[in-house]
Amino acid sequence: MDPGTAAGIGGGTAILILLVMFAVSGLIVGALARLALPGRDDMSYLKTIGYGLAGSLLGGFVSTGLGVQNRIVSLIFAVVVAAALIWFFTRRKPKA
Repeated sequence: MDPGTAAGIGGGTAILILLVMFAVSGLIVGALARLALPGRDDMSYLKTIGYGLAGSLLGGFVSTGLGVQNRIVSLIFAVVVAAALIWFFTRRKPKA
């Protein structure tokens, strides 16, 4: 068995490492998205991670669909989509 697989380093340990990596990447993308939006934002770390993960997933779909091969451009797509999600769900004003 390949030592790089989940079973090679222990299934539980590999899943824990994967979840920590997802959380860190979501936090980074979410924090960059929050910085891109002007004004104060009282959002928790968990929401920031959630928006970052959603932005990464949707931004990855968009960049892959457009045929983007550059990781930096894919990161930019992820941050833009995460910022759009944050704006849409927390900052837009509902029609009265």
